[in-house]
Amino acid sequence: MTDRTPAAPLKIAYSPCPNDTFVFDAWAHGRVPGAPALDVTFADIDITNGMAERGEYDVLKVSYAVLPWVLEEYALLPCGGALGRGCGPLVLTREPGTDLRGKTVAVPSEKSTAYLLFRLWAADTVPGGVGEIVVMPFHEIMPAVRDGKVDAGLVIHEARFTYQNYGLHSLADMGEHWELTTGLPIPLGAIIAKRSLGAETLRLLAESARTSVRMAWDDPEASRPYVLEHAQEMDPAVADQHIGLYVNEFTADLGEDGYAAVRGLLTRAAAEGLVPPLGPDALSFP
Repeated sequence: MTDRTPAAPLKIAYSPCPNDTFVFDAWAHGRVPGAPALDVTFADIDITNGMAERGEYDVLKVSYAVLPWVLEEYALLPCGGALGRGCGPLVLTREPGTDLRGKTVAVPSEKSTAYLLFRLWAADTVPGGVGEIVVMPFHEIMPAVRDGKVDAGLVIHEARFTYQNYGLHSLADMGEHWELTTGLPIPLGAIIAKRSLGAETLRLLAESARTSVRMAWDDPEASRPYVLEHAQEMDPAVADQHIGLYVNEFTADLGEDGYAAVRGLLTRAAAEGLVPPLGPDALSFP
């Protein structure tokens, strides 16, 4: 494989969420010295997961859960992504303490970290397993649980703070279970880039992402217009909390614990038959 220095802007897709716009602001606006130019598309992570599976775009923000399907074509960058603590998905029910054996559970996606964490939790705590899994749009899940269309729902992000408005109860916190059983952070979003770009360009991309996030930390006000422009009417204080939760030391460098978390999640998920097994060098970076 030969390296090529990208002459045209690299096509990249990431979400409009505050953590992504905060991380990529300096790079996207040409303020990172020596970094390749970017042609940015905004897309939610379920869309970028599909882009990765089809081999679209040079650089993508995806769920760690999709890696086993895409790592032949894409390399995992050791920075720029999201791992966190205290931010896991919840399983919601109408009644507290519901027994989920054989019950129907709504989920937003079957190729997400949330889904893998849920299935690993169920394997440990629901003897005989849950019943039918129903995939539905995220915004429909809490009303479906409230209205009795499903027995339980798996929710993420802001639903952690709004489920009581639907009269629902939190049966279990998937992130809490993961952290208690592994001691590791929760792997959420990964930055991947096409291996065909070559090792030299991949290393430049990683350094550009790392520099971009450090520039954002050094001068948070510089990124604020970009963050708020795409934050979908989010209160600035909430945007700051979002950034504080998801942009952390693992964003600058996955490090030993970050790689252990990713490898642990995907190895456990493969053992449960949820994803293909990872090759021994699948997560290696040039």
